[in-house]
Amino acid sequence: MVKTVQGARAGVALIGAGMIAKTHVAALSAAQDKADLRKIVSRRPERATYLAEYYDGCAPDFTADLSAVAENPDIPVAIVATPPSVRKDVIEVLAASGTHILLEKPLGRNPEEAREVVDICDHAGVTLGVLFQHRMRAPSVAATRHVASGALGALGLVEIAVPLWRDQAYYDELGRGTYARDGGGVMITNAIHSIDLALSLTGPVTRVQAMTATTPLHRMEAEDFAVAGLRFACGAVGSFAASTAMYPHRTEVIRLHFQNASLKLDKDSLEISWREGRVDVEAKDDAPRKVNPLLGGKHEWHQAVIEDFIKAIRTGGKPMVTGHEALVSHDLITAIETSSRTGRPVELGN
Repeated sequence: MVKTVQGARAGVALIGAGMIAKTHVAALSAAQDKADLRKIVSRRPERATYLAEYYDGCAPDFTADLSAVAENPDIPVAIVATPPSVRKDVIEVLAASGTHILLEKPLGRNPEEAREVVDICDHAGVTLGVLFQHRMRAPSVAATRHVASGALGALGLVEIAVPLWRDQAYYDELGRGTYARDGGGVMITNAIHSIDLALSLTGPVTRVQAMTATTPLHRMEAEDFAVAGLRFACGAVGSFAASTAMYPHRTEVIRLHFQNASLKLDKDSLEISWREGRVDVEAKDDAPRKVNPLLGGKHEWHQAVIEDFIKAIRTGGKPMVTGHEALVSHDLITAIETSSRTGRPVELGN
């Protein structure tokens, strides 16, 4: 039987206590009028207890027992933030128990695993949402509104740039940057956020010509550099470039060139350059901050995704990004990898 949300606050469990766990706990703390963090599941719960410091409420229980969540009817929501390599078994248990799942990206290490995750949740009848929090940034929300208005005209050219830096210590963590644990390198671990956000604004890609590589700046199995030419279903063309070998670390930027204006979208602002010469800047965040690649974003973006997911469960609606919608990003990453391996263009069937 699929679990339902009873009362004003949904019982939530966090599965996984890695790097992103602090952000999730802070987000749940800020969302206490809608969510109640009941349990944190970790392979070594004694090492995860520090997370209680980030929760301004009754401290959650810490456990290594996933059944404590699956068998608890008062916990209808689980946020799964484990490495992709140990994710499918967790999802199978949770879905079979009727627990709704909000999943950290990616869905899986490869397209087959990603589709299997979606199928597991579909078969169990539980809601599957994917945590692409970049869609909740104020500039992203503003960009979505402008694109939907139609005032920009036809889309002609797309630029997706993900110029990141990770030092070797980042990849020295056991399994990071490997196909066995992560399913790949910069694309599936880092750039997938920008890919998802861009595709939500442009629509799907139909053709890819690409190259990927591992630079001499990292010792790792998967790619730390990817570049691709793209053709979109809407008729536009574009480019994609991503790397974790670009020092100093900079923010991701998406540029969309329409008939009537061009949009420059990053995490801090949306800049609209109209063809008549006017430039509008919206959703600008003037707060000074040093760019740190390992601190992540504000917890407010995760909070907004969590609140949206709980609302979807209550109303029977769709979360911001469903499992099926997230598959589009996985398909593009696979097409880029395939084109690089074969040296040939890849057609995507959308």
